[in-house]
Amino acid sequence: MAGHYDLIYRAAFRWCGNRSDAEDIAQDVCVKLGSAIAGFDGRSAFSSWVYRITLNAVRDFQRASNRRGRHAEAFADVSTGDQAAEQEASATNRQLWDAVRRLPEKQRDAVLLVYAEELSHAEAATIMGIKEATVGFHVHEARKTLRGLL
Repeated sequence: MAGHYDLIYRAAFRWCGNRSDAEDIAQDVCVKLGSAIAGFDGRSAFSSWVYRITLNAVRDFQRASNRRGRHAEAFADVSTGDQAAEQEASATNRQLWDAVRRLPEKQRDAVLLVYAEELSHAEAATIMGIKEATVGFHVHEARKTLRGLL
């Protein structure tokens, strides 16, 4: 499991945008994997199966957080300093990923899997349990939605 922790943490962080929450989710997923490993049937890649469990854990965590009235924290504030161009790019990047997190669930998941995790549409389709063409549709719709958000 230790070899997959980085993948789980990175995916959880991209979905929720908060380091502390991502650590909690990653630890939760590792515990779940310990008991769920017997259910892995090998029909998909192990990493796809881990992504699916991580995605479900993020959704569960976010639902629970919403019920408690918590809101996800923004990325770390941009500090003042000599690197204005880097800070501007960092702020733009944060705004983009924050907007991605506000997309409808299927669009958000498709964008994060394809662009943040750099998976193919086929791999994303396996993780999301949908057809490859549907992933492309969700990515296309997300682009249109993001134009309105940004």
